[in-house]
Amino acid sequence: MAYLAPIHRPSSVRHALKLRLLSEDEESLVVAKANRLEIYSQNDDGIVLSHTRALYGKVTMLERLQFAQSPTEYLFVGTDRYMYFVLSWDSENQQLLTQKTYVDQADKTPRDSQTQDRCHVDPTKQYMALQLFDGIITILPLIGKGKKKGPSEAFSLGDPVPTRIPEFFIRSSCFLYPRDDGDVRPKLAILYEDNHQKVCLSTKSLGFSPGGAGDPGSASLDDLTTRDDLELGASHLIPVPAPAYGLFILTETAIIYVDDATGELSKKQLDEAVVFVTWAPIDAQRWLLADDYGRIFFLMLTINDNGVKDYTTHMIGYTSRASVLVYLGNGLAFVGSHQGDSQVIRIQERSTSVMQNFPNLAPILDFTVMDMGNRSGETRSNEYSSGQARIVTGSGAFQDGSLRSIRSGVGMEEQGVLGEMEHISDLFSLRSSGAKPQADILVAAFVDETRVFQFSADGEVEEREELTGLSLSEGTLYTSNIPDNRLLQVTSARIRILDLESGMITAEWSAPDADNITIASANDHYLVASSGGSEAVTFDLTKDLQIIARRRFFQEGQISCIHVPSVASDICVMGFWQSAAVAIVNLNNLETLQRVVMSEDAVNVPRSVILTQLIANEASTLLVAMANGEVVTFAMNTTSHVLSSRKATILGTQGATFKILPRSEDLFNVFAICEHSSLIYGSEGRILYAAVTAEEASCVCPFDSEAYPSAIAIATPQDLRIALVDTERTTHVQTLKFNMTVRRVAYSPKQKAFGIGTISRELQDGYELIKSHFELADEVMFKKLDSVPLRDDELVESCIRADLRDGSSGEFVERFVVGTSYMDLDGGDYVRGRIIVMAVTPERKLKHVGEISTLGACRALDVIDGNIVAALVKTVVIYALNSPNLTKLVTYRTSTAPIALSISGSQIAVADLMKSACVVEYARPTHPGGSYTLVESVRHFQTAWATAVAHVDDHTWLESDAEGNLTVLRQNVAGVTSDDKRRLEVVGEIRLGEMVDGSIYLFALIAPSKQDLLMRLQQAIASRVQSPGNVPFNTYRAFKNSVREAEEPFRFVDGELVEKFLDCSASVQESICEELGGKVDLEEMRGMVEGLRRIH
Repeated sequence: MAYLAPIHRPSSVRHALKLRLLSEDEESLVVAKANRLEIYSQNDDGIVLSHTRALYGKVTMLERLQFAQSPTEYLFVGTDRYMYFVLSWDSENQQLLTQKTYVDQADKTPRDSQTQDRCHVDPTKQYMALQLFDGIITILPLIGKGKKKGPSEAFSLGDPVPTRIPEFFIRSSCFLYPRDDGDVRPKLAILYEDNHQKVCLSTKSLGFSPGGAGDPGSASLDDLTTRDDLELGASHLIPVPAPAYGLFILTETAIIYVDDATGELSKKQLDEAVVFVTWAPIDAQRWLLADDYGRIFFLMLTINDNGVKDYTTHMIGYTSRASVLVYLGNGLAFVGSHQGDSQVIRIQERSTSVMQNFPNLAPILDFTVMDMGNRSGETRSNEYSSGQARIVTGSGAFQDGSLRSIRSGVGMEEQGVLGEMEHISDLFSLRSSGAKPQADILVAAFVDETRVFQFSADGEVEEREELTGLSLSEGTLYTSNIPDNRLLQVTSARIRILDLESGMITAEWSAPDADNITIASANDHYLVASSGGSEAVTFDLTKDLQIIARRRFFQEGQISCIHVPSVASDICVMGFWQSAAVAIVNLNNLETLQRVVMSEDAVNVPRSVILTQLIANEASTLLVAMANGEVVTFAMNTTSHVLSSRKATILGTQGATFKILPRSEDLFNVFAICEHSSLIYGSEGRILYAAVTAEEASCVCPFDSEAYPSAIAIATPQDLRIALVDTERTTHVQTLKFNMTVRRVAYSPKQKAFGIGTISRELQDGYELIKSHFELADEVMFKKLDSVPLRDDELVESCIRADLRDGSSGEFVERFVVGTSYMDLDGGDYVRGRIIVMAVTPERKLKHVGEISTLGACRALDVIDGNIVAALVKTVVIYALNSPNLTKLVTYRTSTAPIALSISGSQIAVADLMKSACVVEYARPTHPGGSYTLVESVRHFQTAWATAVAHVDDHTWLESDAEGNLTVLRQNVAGVTSDDKRRLEVVGEIRLGEMVDGSIYLFALIAPSKQDLLMRLQQAIASRVQSPGNVPFNTYRAFKNSVREAEEPFRFVDGELVEKFLDCSASVQESICEELGGKVDLEEMRGMVEGLRRIH
């Protein structure tokens, strides 16, 4: 049983439109990213995300619906399961509202549309036409209701009425704008390819007869005109509104205007061949066009009294390769892209400029995982994430191709380095005047001195030799601004209060000679210091350090940490060495109010404590850092001082140090400094931990200054720097533009480099030239180190880093192995690909060390027993390296064509193009002179168009297919007969959806003890959480391919749904736990789901 959860949500854009959804006074941009809708508002700088919502289905159609009775417009949504529904905006609850529940149009009789699903609303806003199946157009009448109806009843979408047409392979279609001469029936223009490969244009009139009770009515599309003299490159139809009317036909060599009244054509040749991919109207006489190479064109129509006078086209700029264009107004346009970043561009006279960029990982052609903190092959200091693990993907295609580094965590952006400074013990930020709203002084404390740096408004830094009486000749334990324009400083020998205006010492307390001050903490009114290690003293800061309480903790032993919180002014939190306890004490008498023993292990003691407000409208949070790297949290009632909801999280192997960072007026984050620093913050009612890329941080402090707003100061063992840190964990994407397709990626931790297979495309004199390279790039800067061009018409197909046994030396050597194919399949010889072995020299250059020509394209590579495993057409072959040659050892014949390989021990799992997966057993010769063998041991006997396979557990494999499904296969080792044991059984299946939408998922197997609980939890949440359109969850995630369609997912848990438990109200959460039979209480359930979300 398996668990599936998204790490990075879909980012590919194929559908977008603008409509008055949120307000009647403002147009919003709606963008569909696979199964998510994003709604953007527009401002002077571009667009801003206003709302996002997940759907139960991949969006294939978007259209806007407008009715006279409604001030706002409605959103029509169609999905890949042939369902459609209508949404509106609920301004009161700030949510999408389902106006019409989903209608299922699935039909197994007709053939699915071979081009794409389309929907059009006729200009009179009476009908909508859907193209879902070849040869069928579905008509939906749009019926407005009376004005007395409420907003939710202002319209009705009539029942669907299918009508057949003889056109099958439709390239484009559109409704024509009606002329003023009495057009009654809407006209539909269809651009299609007939059975003789001719491109034709047909114009039809729509007739519709409404039915009675229970009868949806009837529709017909009657031919008006048909012509078959269009060029083969015709691809798009653009309807032209009044006053010109008619339509444009976009072809590869010309743009054609068609007068729908007379049928006359006028053609304007293009300067060069162009493959148009999408268009968007600007107004009645101007349009934006986009081509396959990322170029944007401007089409303008001029008219006179007799109609169309002329039209011109010129190229105005470059963008990502557009999948959809939307003109936003005011010279801005949205470029939605599937194979590059989506953008907002500004259109200027004969030029464009990019205003905003929205990263897109799609299509991900290959990826690898690298961890610069815990390198494979090196000694790992601990078992915890370094926070520097990242996924590196080959994303995009051709001119939009790039290498993307994806890391989930808290980002930190360095602003500047103050200089090299070693052994900084602590950092503090101060204001040089109580009237200043922001800090301008940074204090760096050392063991035996204190250094002060003052910042100007423009970021200039000056080290001060003195500062208003501050003692700089000794180390500072604590310093802060306190009310009445005063400054507090605590050293190991004394406590001082300084007047900032005069620089005079207004109060001072010196520790006894034998009892140095070891720890101190304060808020605006009280200071608590530990003298001699076991005695605590409370000072009143409003009364010139008057001592109001002293106590020596004989039973607890020495004090390990102290925190005086700002969220509760009458208490203090202390941790102790000998007892390993944490105590809440009263500031006025230092009496213990609450006490909890943190550990029975005498070595594992509290090292740092913090009491702060992490979550809005919730109890304050007490955090305790233990010496073993564990962080324990409690919810604390600041009135009764009761501690509850104890939870523990391991951050590392050593005790962390806490520093509070302001997040908003009443909320805070906590920076935990350890070998792998983390940010602790509250989100959606729970506490989250996120790794921070703060390498070797020894101490930090907030430094919100005029020059560096919301910054932090961070010290390492070598230097002191200023940085900006995110307030919560996000997915960070770094991009290295290659401007070519990154087809394959392999990572070598030893060489600290990537091996990258690329494919470039460019136009020369109207011809498209394709070239492929294998390149070596540095892991940090992605700087290109070397590049090896492949032969003409040769493409990279696969690439791995491998430890190979070199037969010439008998030693294992690290090599990059590249598999290729040839595009020219009409050549006279039988060579269809190559396998190339390359080494990396000490100068970090690629060196060719061996190759072999193959009779088939090399689709996949892997390594077993130090030998190369290659997936060729119809065969799997194992080669041995004997530099400079490759020697064939053994082959295995597959059912059709092997697509992917996964090796575990001596087993090779093979994903077949049409026949799912099988597992082959590899064996070395059993005696001198014997042969290597590959014997099929187990097979999945169902049909599946497999795309990848991976070994996930003993006798268990995960398979993906071309129709968007994931299947878990397990060998029936307990079968009764030998045939039973040769079968791979389906033990889990789910429909993931589109496979190239730029999303990344976590797959994990569920422990047997939790399987039933999580399955029942998923079912309980699915019955309570509704998606837009009220589409059933089981229908959305049920397995579906061309052969079989299931009713629900089988033994799969959708993490995105289960984790919505945390978003439910407390009453809904309680009802879910009750439905589960009370096996898990509410707090335990929350903790379990929080743990699931935390792993990704």
